[in-house]
Amino acid sequence: MERQAAADGTGERRATAAPGTDGPSSRGDTADVRRRIPRTDAVLRDPRLSRAARRLGPRVVKEAVRQAQEQARAGSIAPGQVEDAAVALLPATAGGLRSVINATGVLLHTNLGRASLSAAARQAVHEAGGPTDVELDLRTGVRARRGRTALRALGDQVPSAAAVHVVNNGAAALVLAATALAAGKDIVISRGEMVEIGDGFRLPDLLVSTGARLREVGTTNRTTVADYAAVIGPETGFVLKVHPSNFRITGFTRAAETGELAALGVPVVVDIGSGLPAPHPLLPEEPDAETQLRAGASLVTASGDKLLGGPQCGLLLGEAELVRTLSRHPLARALRVDKLTLAALEATLTGPQTPTAAALAADPADLMDRALRLADELSADRIDVRAVESAATVGGGGAPGVTLPSAALSLPESLAAVLRTGAVPVVGRLEAGRCLLDLRAVPREDDERLADAVRSAARR
Repeated sequence: MERQAAADGTGERRATAAPGTDGPSSRGDTADVRRRIPRTDAVLRDPRLSRAARRLGPRVVKEAVRQAQEQARAGSIAPGQVEDAAVALLPATAGGLRSVINATGVLLHTNLGRASLSAAARQAVHEAGGPTDVELDLRTGVRARRGRTALRALGDQVPSAAAVHVVNNGAAALVLAATALAAGKDIVISRGEMVEIGDGFRLPDLLVSTGARLREVGTTNRTTVADYAAVIGPETGFVLKVHPSNFRITGFTRAAETGELAALGVPVVVDIGSGLPAPHPLLPEEPDAETQLRAGASLVTASGDKLLGGPQCGLLLGEAELVRTLSRHPLARALRVDKLTLAALEATLTGPQTPTAAALAADPADLMDRALRLADELSADRIDVRAVESAATVGGGGAPGVTLPSAALSLPESLAAVLRTGAVPVVGRLEAGRCLLDLRAVPREDDERLADAVRSAARR
């Protein structure tokens, strides 16, 4: 950089910058700011960060400190604010998953982990985090049946099931049944029930991977019991009836009922999908385990993290000898659930109302009252918001075509991304150029957290 000498009033000479260039004071200020940024070891001595390191681990805390120091280097915070910024950047847990508010209007949103666990189930998981009696009889001191109390609770929920077993998800339940009962044999299934179960996984591919052969019968829209009877023979492992879950075929249709299939003299496996243990008044067309077993199903398979409202797991309910065959199969060991899942499942079955059940039973008028109150509060903060009627869905492949009247907060579309990336992430949906925050899946106790998240988003 070209510089020239200049005289001041005392006759001394000083260096000045050429026009249009940065002077030494500017560069000096920047360098001085960087020199004043506290060292990592000094920041980590802050008692708040020391406690966090014990709770979250040193690596997580050091990363928060590094980010805070970068903010200071960029000039977005002062050097003296690094400690506070690092504390603010600390995650709630050492894991990467973030808790979100589900305001999509989809009760069982697959991308958000489907069913929310009840407070009782969460407490049960916490207690099961240490050593437990999962396979030990404390009274006798000898090995006991794994998850016996959870299995007993599941059996109590579905009295028509002579025996029950639990694996790690719904697809695993079907895979275990196909492997144990039909490897090298035929599974007879209607063409109208050859479904894709999500994320590109297709039922035919899943079943064939077990070594079973598929015998498709009927047509996409009509399959009668005579279609099944025509192909059943010595090579039949079982007849499979699958609930389509996430779609409906209407019009000129026909499907064989479970009772009709049970009369064919071979095992009938019914995959009800969404895990409803008994009939639900709001979902009259949704199949449930109790009804299917009473109708003659040999085995019912389902997911535990859908309408049951529990953790991810696969449920097998049915005839005692059949379930015993499945539970003793070598594959059952690879598909078994851990103690945390067993704890959450039992607490779901024996504890208070689940969040899923509460969302299903929510009163639309009460939802609108909540929306109006929240809209009034937020409008007072000069936020563009209004309460509107909305339509929620079950999701998770449950009750396709069923809509649940609801209420929502309508906000500018531009807030959607800001809400998702806030300190408390809120996931809504876009509709007609607005961001809707549907309240049916939002517990009442989260209303203020939701309002605070909207205020924070509106300020950004």
